[in-house]
Amino acid sequence: MSQREIQRQSPWPHRLAVLLALVTFPLIWVGGLVTTYDAGMAVPDWPGTYGYNLFAYPWTTWVAGPWDLFIEHGHRLLGATAGLVAIALVIVTFLTEKRTVIRFAAAGALVLVVVQGALGGARVLLDARLVAMIHGCLGPAFFAYLAALIAATSCRPPSSERTAAPVSTLGPLARTAWILAALACGQLILGAVLRHIPYGATPQVFRIALVFHLVVAAAVVLQVGWTAVQAWPVGRQFRGLRSPSLALLALVALQIVLGLATYVAKYSWPAWFGDYQFAAAYVVEERSLHQALVTTAHVAGGSLILFTAVTLAMRSSLAAVSGESRAPSAHSQPASPFSALLWKRRTAL
Repeated sequence: MSQREIQRQSPWPHRLAVLLALVTFPLIWVGGLVTTYDAGMAVPDWPGTYGYNLFAYPWTTWVAGPWDLFIEHGHRLLGATAGLVAIALVIVTFLTEKRTVIRFAAAGALVLVVVQGALGGARVLLDARLVAMIHGCLGPAFFAYLAALIAATSCRPPSSERTAAPVSTLGPLARTAWILAALACGQLILGAVLRHIPYGATPQVFRIALVFHLVVAAAVVLQVGWTAVQAWPVGRQFRGLRSPSLALLALVALQIVLGLATYVAKYSWPAWFGDYQFAAAYVVEERSLHQALVTTAHVAGGSLILFTAVTLAMRSSLAAVSGESRAPSAHSQPASPFSALLWKRRTAL
């Protein structure tokens, strides 16, 4: 796609993709609160709410009712809002966007919203923790999908600020960022396993899941550091790459603090802190507001890390594709397998 074609493309698919992401993030937050308070069965029917149409349920009963009803019905309303925005995204994209891959990507977002809604309904109708875990994993994955869609629909893709900037420098960064995204996704899955361990499971099952969660967390921290090291020099030549790498450093630091705070809020201080007065006097308040906010913030932080990693991976891949399209050669290679797919799609248009 030439620079003139990029300038002519409609900004509305990008704007709606951003809006859908802005709706999805609080949806993840509220979904985390539903899990923390075990409020998934506060409304026992689906797709309605106690026999009412979802949008016709009396707002006074919703607002003044029990807390678990408030967050569960609010979660459903946010999900319905995400569905409406996804429908608008598909319509606008098919009307204004010529690139076939973007049209399919917008349709894919709508399909994922429908699947996520169906999983939420199945979780209620079947009252199954496994379905709840899958439902909890797909939310952050969809959020990451939107990060890729936002980058792909941007009217200002990452470009070189110097005409002689080597495209080859983007290859290692793109691969590193995609590996980071995969690790962050795996970490979210492990976190979902920890949050949905069956009540009858032995303590050994929890310990094994926790150890794996900590090991992958260490891998994510190291990968974020390596990604930032690679992005910093490349960011001197390609705009839009330094900011997500710096955001990743800040998010992973915050996530470490939130992870420690979550463990203390749910299970108290480790035994080796027993000699300290503050640890000995601490009492875990199950389902307290403090516990719910810290735990949900930890879940949301993981989703933001995945979102930012995919953003960096997509920007570096798109910058590599843009550079390859401007200066093709017999020996040029795409920066990553994803770049190769984008290259084939663009040359086919």
